[in-house]
Amino acid sequence: MSLINPLSSAGAQPIAGQTQNSVAPAQQASPSAAQAATTQSTADSTTGNPFIDSIRLPEESSIPEPNSQELTQEDFFSLLSQQLSMQDPFKPVDNDQMISQMASFSTVDGIKNLNDEIVNLNSVMTSSQALQASGLVGQKVLIPSDTGHISAEDPTINGIISTPEAIDTITVRIEDDKGQLVKSYTIDGSAGGNVDVSWDGLGTNGEPVAPGNYAIKASGRVDGTSEELPVSTYAHVTSVSLGTASTGAILNLRGVGGIKLGDVLAVAESGSLNKPVVDAET
Repeated sequence: MSLINPLSSAGAQPIAGQTQNSVAPAQQASPSAAQAATTQSTADSTTGNPFIDSIRLPEESSIPEPNSQELTQEDFFSLLSQQLSMQDPFKPVDNDQMISQMASFSTVDGIKNLNDEIVNLNSVMTSSQALQASGLVGQKVLIPSDTGHISAEDPTINGIISTPEAIDTITVRIEDDKGQLVKSYTIDGSAGGNVDVSWDGLGTNGEPVAPGNYAIKASGRVDGTSEELPVSTYAHVTSVSLGTASTGAILNLRGVGGIKLGDVLAVAESGSLNKPVVDAET
């Protein structure tokens, strides 16, 4: 027969209750302790002087930066370590294969760095090219176009006619932007090669034409056959744009538009082209 103490169970309950009550305040006190620590940390980070607090360097943010979608060298070695740790011990990874993977990644990483350096180099070269081209502002450049611009500041159009051989007489036609004939005259092309051509901006009636774009057309007899001859005209450079790495510096021409610096055929002073030209009207 076993004896049971009736007070043993009753006495155990208050002790358990006391234990729960003693634990609960400790748990409730933990948020207050955290708030107090936060308040203390905030108080330590400030001096109480608004002026001094405003000029203090900002503290580093504890918010992590968003993960990049690109695999870095650390990511590669992490994956390689996982691969080695998860490999079949009876079929380990071949050493040559592992070295080949490492060499491939190093090659790809080197190519990426090289591309970045080339992009930076192109940017520097573009800026340098634009700086050099800025010296052309206010000058006349020869462009591969037969269209020139007439304005109050520049009432004449000058250009070059390219001939395959000496031509006794070259017929020059001036047309407006609608293709209508404005004036026609002839010049001597017996020298052959590049023949200078100029138009004074006057129509057949001797009056100045309206400002705008006009085309210089030229033709002559080559081997007994009448042929159209290529014409290049001079244009006034008003400004220079940086452009892109593929286009380079862009020269902005008065009334004509933009042209790549590499497409310029020649450069001339503005005053050297304003010379009288004697022509014979047909």
